[in-house]
Amino acid sequence: MSEQSGESDSLPGDLTAVQDALVEWYEADHRDYPWRRTDDPYEVLVSEVMSQQTQLDRVVAAWADFLERWPAVEDLAAADRGEVVGFWTDHSLGYNNRAKYLHEAARQVTGERDGEWPRDPDGLSELMGVGPYTANAVASFAFNTGNGEFEATAQRLMPEGQSRVWNNAIMELGGVACEKTPDCDGAQCPWREWCSAYQSGDFTAPDVPTQPEFEGSRRQFRGRVVSVLNEYDELALDELGPRVRVDYAPEGNHGREWLRGLLADLADDELVELADADGETVASLRS
Repeated sequence: MSEQSGESDSLPGDLTAVQDALVEWYEADHRDYPWRRTDDPYEVLVSEVMSQQTQLDRVVAAWADFLERWPAVEDLAAADRGEVVGFWTDHSLGYNNRAKYLHEAARQVTGERDGEWPRDPDGLSELMGVGPYTANAVASFAFNTGNGEFEATAQRLMPEGQSRVWNNAIMELGGVACEKTPDCDGAQCPWREWCSAYQSGDFTAPDVPTQPEFEGSRRQFRGRVVSVLNEYDELALDELGPRVRVDYAPEGNHGREWLRGLLADLADDELVELADADGETVASLRS
């Protein structure tokens, strides 16, 4: 590894060799996910949002089902938000906020931009729920452009004009070689000769926050609330509670107060509406 132009980070001296090695490795053999074969920004955005903290193999069926139901951004924008959130929950795609934000982003594209997608990361970042990573991903895969705000090393490594294949290759490398337990030789990692971790055998990574367990989590029960309400127009607390968890007891630890807390969170996220009917709290999905 050698210093480049006096900058603090270091890269291999022959960047062309590093770039060619990765692109050739990727093009020789890679997992064939369907969103890698499209440059439609809507389809790319759906795949990116679905893929956040969800295994890609599980996303494949959900992505296809989603696009069959809402094949274009105009279809999603016109959809009922409760149906979109219900789809998200039924397909176990994680935080329901992502469904809400995706739906709102579709409305922004159709309502505020006359169906024209922003083509650069700055413009894409103006869409609801689209952060820097997702904005760069959509710009790269849909429009083959990158962003000057990438980390300096990553920006300098990327071959000019090959943003799409390069970023796909980087993700493939991370998915099959640089996993929690690296499989450098098994995956025939193309960067082994330049990788200090491979050379030293020290794969110690910095502390990274781990995803909380889903089973039994508040997130799981929030999802169940949305899934149940997707089947009914509205439910009172004591009608909703037993459908969310079998040990629901109105006055127990997992009773009305616990359920009100879940519903309050979902109402804050604009996913659920709460009303009073004959002295009872009634919940419904927000349309």
